[in-house]
Amino acid sequence: MSPLPPPGAPLQHYVSTAPFDPIATETMAAASSRIHLASQKQLMWWKFKHHRLALASGIFLLVVYLMILVVEFLAPYGLHTRNVDYIHSPPQRVHLFDKGEFVGPFVYGRTMQLDLDTLRRVYTDNPNDVQPIRFFCRSDSFKFWGLVQSDLHLVCPAQGGQMFLLGTDRLGRDVLSRILYGARISLTIGLIGIAISFVLGIVIGGLAGYWGGVFDLIVQRVIEVLQSLPSLPLWMALAAIMPVTWSPIVIYFGITVILGIIDWTGLARAVRSKLLALREEDYVQAAQLMGASTPRIIARHLVPGFMSHLIASATISIPGMILGETALSFLGLGLRPPITSWGILLTEAKSVSVIAFYPWLLFPIIPVVLVILAFNFLGDGLRDAADPYK
Repeated sequence: MSPLPPPGAPLQHYVSTAPFDPIATETMAAASSRIHLASQKQLMWWKFKHHRLALASGIFLLVVYLMILVVEFLAPYGLHTRNVDYIHSPPQRVHLFDKGEFVGPFVYGRTMQLDLDTLRRVYTDNPNDVQPIRFFCRSDSFKFWGLVQSDLHLVCPAQGGQMFLLGTDRLGRDVLSRILYGARISLTIGLIGIAISFVLGIVIGGLAGYWGGVFDLIVQRVIEVLQSLPSLPLWMALAAIMPVTWSPIVIYFGITVILGIIDWTGLARAVRSKLLALREEDYVQAAQLMGASTPRIIARHLVPGFMSHLIASATISIPGMILGETALSFLGLGLRPPITSWGILLTEAKSVSVIAFYPWLLFPIIPVVLVILAFNFLGDGLRDAADPYK
């Protein structure tokens, strides 16, 4: 310890002799005030940006959902275009150089021979048949969203050539094109289903948490019964109720409604627990004293308080919707042809022999896995960003 100064001695002051810089003080104050004055949305965005995996997943999902808007333009072939001379053709490789010279993206033409011992089609590349890939070209005609007639595609095979980057199925249809078309159904069914689940969860859970009493008791018992039922058998039972005479578009909306009706229970419980904690707040009682109705109090005062939590929960629930549709369609109880989804494409690979001889028919499982993982990572990032003060 330093010795104490003698009585009466002047105290020593340690003050910096550097000149005062007001600009540095103002800069530091501005940087701190940027955080203190930021809104909750800005804080959430700043925290979400630090979750790199969630940010990359969000960008990936945004690109995928933008792609399904122009899937007819992106697909090299039409949805039902059949190439009968190339049934079960394996994927073709894209090359850039031919015999040491740069040619650009191209594929080699193929010849097919039937193996009489195994009765399999054997395809071999012909190195003398170079087929350049065309871009922004004219090919199979289609109706854009069923409204506008066009034949413009992003990529096309060479004139009179073939381009099967992911192979073909048992009818000679391009697997890549069918995956792109199937994305429109499989991805939108999750959004529509979660919208139905979102509405039911907020309305039923909100009323149960706000009113309580007998209504809350009945809702909780119904939720417990629904959650105790096995999901897949329940989906199968409800899907089997739909008549086979219904049109594919009606079955599509029927499957969507089924997925939305079953999935609302978890969200309803989350909303109920939040409202039970918030309904005793002073601003809620003030709104009641001013004569605000129950729907207005729930919609304008309570739900916005935990909307970020609801968005994160909905984001995590969408993969369950996509997997539910895929499982039902794979089992033959969901969507049916001519509607094309990833689940319907996977029905081509039900047999072990098909998987052994034609493994490229399992390619539709790749976008399913990527989208499910992206939604899970995005949900984790949104859940962390929902509470930016942690």
